[in-house]
Amino acid sequence: MAGQRWWTGGWRAARGPVLSCVLLAATLTGCGDQSAETPDRADIQRMLDRRAAAVRDKDAAAFLATVDPGTQGYRAGQRRVFGNLAKVPLRSWSYRLGETGGFRPVAGPGHRIAARVELRYRITGYDTVPVVSSQYLTLVRRSGHWYVAADGGRRGAPQQLWDQGTVRVVRGRHSLVLGVGQDPTRLRAIARTADTAVPAVAGAWGESWAGRVVVQVPSSLDRMAALLGADSASGYRGIAAVTTGEVGGAGAAPADRVIVNPEAYPVLGDLGRQVVMTHEAAHVATRAYTTESTPLWLSEGFADWVAYRDTGRTPRDIAPELARAVDGGEPPLELPRTEDFRFGTDPDALARAYEEGWLACRMIADRWGEQKLVDLYRAVGTGPARDRTDALNAALLTVLRVEPGQFRLLWRAYVAQALSEN
Repeated sequence: MAGQRWWTGGWRAARGPVLSCVLLAATLTGCGDQSAETPDRADIQRMLDRRAAAVRDKDAAAFLATVDPGTQGYRAGQRRVFGNLAKVPLRSWSYRLGETGGFRPVAGPGHRIAARVELRYRITGYDTVPVVSSQYLTLVRRSGHWYVAADGGRRGAPQQLWDQGTVRVVRGRHSLVLGVGQDPTRLRAIARTADTAVPAVAGAWGESWAGRVVVQVPSSLDRMAALLGADSASGYRGIAAVTTGEVGGAGAAPADRVIVNPEAYPVLGDLGRQVVMTHEAAHVATRAYTTESTPLWLSEGFADWVAYRDTGRTPRDIAPELARAVDGGEPPLELPRTEDFRFGTDPDALARAYEEGWLACRMIADRWGEQKLVDLYRAVGTGPARDRTDALNAALLTVLRVEPGQFRLLWRAYVAQALSEN
């Protein structure tokens, strides 16, 4: 399959602290009612607790009882969202009011405020730790009671999948696929691919992870961008899938979601789809050891190494852009930098960055052994370091017994040799 490329995404898609389904509020500006009344945090929290219990109990009436009775349009939308959640197997769902002093006045009738609320939820059988997201809700006090009057709409605020329509659920052996506006046949096919990806990742990384993935399939590219909080979908047009999550640190990192691009993913062949899903499953497996100290060439290169590990494809098949650069007398001199992996940049340059990272990880597996590659990844993510360079250099010395400069020289020679093979 020489020359074909399939783009995969991971936590690199956004370097913010969390890219897990975040709901944010409408524009939180304006003066509104200038009441000097200080909101009672305990009253608001009790209302949020009732709202959460209603979701867990699937009690629509109790849920709507927390919604402002004076906003019929919003109540109708909240009724739909509650119904969209009906088939999602929730193990837990809770809200926690944000920090003290986080209230702001909002324009509109009555005593209205904006408040930051943390949502935490888990899916039964798949999430060992909660998904954690922030909501900025508009709250209103009527007749001595607090209600939710608005949410969503802030620029850059990711949606939840159930905000986009009724969620269809397909269970696989190692996967749970949640889709909106998707044919069940397609969702079952995605589950089968994910079920193949998980054991492949376990065979390379080991068993020290949950061994399950949750996949979300929105109805369009624009809806995918909305899940990621992107202002424009253009940066994801050629991206087949993205894994969202929070970088960990040798502990329990918040749960991941693999988000499939419903336009780019289906046009791939069977091999391309399997490579994409295995790459994303590798990000899920390595999340707890992927920290701010992990260079992107290592996290993305490792995921690609796992994905291509048993495909039988040659380096020139897998790294066509890098092969063209080497053939043209422009071999890489340095390992790719963080900025080389940014979406929306030159696609050929982005391809080269992935290919260079993949060949670096392939070289480690070939020269020092596959277990040493895994050990290096874990060491970079857990060792004491001030920045990525410190963490990587220390791990190279302790795990591979090689100086950083020598590692780069070995990699340059390996790239040239690997791409000279047919």
